[in-house]
Amino acid sequence: MPLRVSAISFLNPAPLLYNFEHEPTASELRTRYDIAYTTPAQCAAQLHAGAADLGLIPIAELDEHLAIVPGCTIASTSEVRSILLLVKNPHAFSVDEALHQVRTVAADSASRSSLAYAKVLFAHFHGNRPGFVQQPAEPLSMLEHADAALLIGDPALLAREHRQAIDAAQPHLLWLDLAQLWRDRTGLPWVAAVWAVRPEALGHHSGVTAQQLIDDTNNSRIAGKANVETLVAEWAPRIGLPDQTVRTYLTQNIHYDLDDDCLRAIQLFRKLAAGIDALPPLNHLPILASDELASGI
Repeated sequence: MPLRVSAISFLNPAPLLYNFEHEPTASELRTRYDIAYTTPAQCAAQLHAGAADLGLIPIAELDEHLAIVPGCTIASTSEVRSILLLVKNPHAFSVDEALHQVRTVAADSASRSSLAYAKVLFAHFHGNRPGFVQQPAEPLSMLEHADAALLIGDPALLAREHRQAIDAAQPHLLWLDLAQLWRDRTGLPWVAAVWAVRPEALGHHSGVTAQQLIDDTNNSRIAGKANVETLVAEWAPRIGLPDQTVRTYLTQNIHYDLDDDCLRAIQLFRKLAAGIDALPPLNHLPILASDELASGI
């Protein structure tokens, strides 16, 4: 029985899924994995409910019942561009003061990690706990009745492409990158998601061992990073972005290697989000001792 996989239908995981979606590897991998596409929040819900065995899930949804698959992540070491916080600032406050003044945030509900990051940043670094209201990802509508809008994924990238029109309709906006805010305040990468697996699904049930899973996911990551131009050609017309925007996003804005800094960032995020120091430790599948793969673990 193939391992049931819940994956994300955004641009940013495209390199991680490369071998699963492109020949000559896709046909073979379909014998081991059955992939369904949804939002990050639904990936986590399906994994927790037992409707999926493996998921590319927000780090806010990790718990001691799941195991992190080493090597792969969706992260950023500076500006990510796809997590955008728009803040009304008619009085030309500094960024810190403007964030302190926010009382309501209209938020796209696609990613629980991004919502959790925003709440952590407001509470721990700006002494503020604004109310969050979920709305469809349309920036001008979101800002009609809220002090700020949080856009996630492809809608955030599209908003940046149309910044001139948005600024004309809603002047005095601060355009803030959530990953850059996190980096500036912690010195650590912003980490959105990792592959997580229900350990009991491995082995006899699916025929996929921990070692095979680590091999397959990391080989796909390596192939995706080596075939960026193929992904640019596929995704630029699909979401209506210029080739160079997609190329820069996949090669400079997103960091795909789950390294030690990313693991430290996950630990800090969990601590701040939970508000307690003594959290149950997270599980990790045994790390593959390959030079090429270990460079991203």
